[in-house]
Amino acid sequence: MEPFTCITGKAASLDEDNIDTDVIYPARFLTITAREGLGAYAFADRGFRLNDAPILVAGANFGCGSSREQAVWALLGCGVRCIIAPGFGEIFAGNCLRNGVLPVVLGDDAVAGLHRAAQAGDRFTVDLHQCTIQAGDTPPLAFAIPEPQRQALLNGWDETAAILARDGDAIAAFEARQRQAQPWLWR
Repeated sequence: MEPFTCITGKAASLDEDNIDTDVIYPARFLTITAREGLGAYAFADRGFRLNDAPILVAGANFGCGSSREQAVWALLGCGVRCIIAPGFGEIFAGNCLRNGVLPVVLGDDAVAGLHRAAQAGDRFTVDLHQCTIQAGDTPPLAFAIPEPQRQALLNGWDETAAILARDGDAIAAFEARQRQAQPWLWR
């Protein structure tokens, strides 16, 4: 996946709670098997347009409902790399992280301010190195993300690459020992 370090751009505001994955990516499109091009179907039944904004400010419990990964793929297809909300559906947040989208959880007041900034057309900067979000001329807001997920996003690692980065030396040592002890497995 593409590394996520720092993004700057406009933000779209969807100030509504409990937007489920069927709203993000309607079920009738689940028969499409290709990942590419799914952005055309994002919010197809709502008329909501992201307008090439790389950041989405959303309401509480964003991405709740079914575990369809296509919802994240559709948002990625629209160029979204960061979603800021008071909370996310648990599986949706995990799917975001596995696909290179940063889900940022902030308090209600902070998110309300970011909705206003997005609606005003302010430019946002999301810096994963510093774990900050800045909208317009306001002071940066800090956010938290577990370090393993932060490193995976910064480096563009999928789950396999993250395991190899963390445990690559131990895996190589095991393989070397196994080649010695059981060479018939390596022919």
